[in-house]
Amino acid sequence: MEPNEFRATGHRLIDLVADYLDTVEEKPLFPKVSPRLLTQLFDEPLPQEPADADAVIAELEEKLLPYCSHVSHPGYMGLITPTPTPMGILGDLLASALNQNIGAYTIGPSGVALERRVVRWLDDLVGYGPAAGGNLTSGGMMANFIGLKLARDWASGDRAQHDGVTGRWAAYASEERHVSVDKAVDAVGLGRDGLRVLPTDDAFRLRIDALEAAIAEDRSRGVRPACVIAVAGTTNTGAVDDLVGLRRIADREGAWLHVDAAYGGGMLLSSRGRAALPGLELADSIVLDPHKWFYAPLDAGAVLVRDEQRLTTSFGLQPAYLTDEMDTQRERYQYYVHGFEQSRRFRRLKVWMSFKRYGAREIGRWIDRNVAQASRLYELCVADPAFEPATEPTMSAICIRYCAGDLDGPRSAQLHAEVARRVEESGRFWISTTLLKGKSWFRINPVNFRTRMEHMDGLFDLLRRECQDVARSLPDR
Repeated sequence: MEPNEFRATGHRLIDLVADYLDTVEEKPLFPKVSPRLLTQLFDEPLPQEPADADAVIAELEEKLLPYCSHVSHPGYMGLITPTPTPMGILGDLLASALNQNIGAYTIGPSGVALERRVVRWLDDLVGYGPAAGGNLTSGGMMANFIGLKLARDWASGDRAQHDGVTGRWAAYASEERHVSVDKAVDAVGLGRDGLRVLPTDDAFRLRIDALEAAIAEDRSRGVRPACVIAVAGTTNTGAVDDLVGLRRIADREGAWLHVDAAYGGGMLLSSRGRAALPGLELADSIVLDPHKWFYAPLDAGAVLVRDEQRLTTSFGLQPAYLTDEMDTQRERYQYYVHGFEQSRRFRRLKVWMSFKRYGAREIGRWIDRNVAQASRLYELCVADPAFEPATEPTMSAICIRYCAGDLDGPRSAQLHAEVARRVEESGRFWISTTLLKGKSWFRINPVNFRTRMEHMDGLFDLLRRECQDVARSLPDR
């Protein structure tokens, strides 16, 4: 591609993206298209000859854009994927152009320095001291994996990475944990059967008494506690576990305390700040996801560690072919030595650029608006006897359910699923469903700076109409 063609194509793409963002609210939020048709649209052999750049973009306009889920639409309130900031979008463009591999200093020296600074900003946000560090990851899945590996290694006296997991160990988490925790205990060798899934209280926080009982039972059978896994902002309701109480138990039992704040960490930028997550700074490791409630484009996760040396101890391998002979003063930070990934995309440029362009206070104001929007939906729900909320929201996540008509469990599940389908087909909103304490709920989570209070009113009106209509059509027991 010649420079002039690159420039012209780039301008066309930027104009396309700008127009897309400017008109996204006018689009049907979710496409009315079958998976079969989408497969057919892209069903072609590997291209053997070059094509005109304009033709490639035209094909994307025809086949890709019309069938996206428009997460930047203000009615998108389902899974925690926010609208990305325009500055973050441009950051991803520049990161791709520079193609810096931040895993090794020699492939991205200034990028390494910038990424280190973003980690420091995040460490400061959670309340960690100067000895802290961290890794920037693809998301919470990888961050929880790293946190659980750190826990396993520390609990085993740093022998597990050499000997494998020997003896019997357990990790403890609530029923409201993220599924990445289950995958992580499997991947680090503790095993899914080594994860003790514990009940929550009425506010969906890990029950301390249940944790104490589980640890006592394990101790009596010769099973040692390796890690207590807390959540600071559960996916369903935004609940925050008792981090101070869990720290005391972890210290007493000689266990690592890992906190998943992938979603809830956004509250650190809100007007409530760290007061929304009391005791977060006491954790040994913390997961944050800037691509959730910091409004960064995917992918942008982070695992932070109170003692940065733990990263080196757990991952510190340096093969000869990656030795930097120029680093005679040991000043060149090598991410691959202090983390799991070797090839690492320059993920944090978009986070850095967003913070620089908008500032933490402005991003915090967007978060406060999302919290207020969830509170508005809660108020509407409380005022309508046909609905009930799971709990009063402390963040932007809220679960509500239709409770009129004395529906049994299967019929309630059928109603909530059918209404969610109708909401999707309306093209105005997208929400999800979930289970809490064995009951079916609508799960609604505005994490979008384009969402306005009127959207919450419109969503509730739609839910009320559709729930009434579906309830009338349900068969008798």
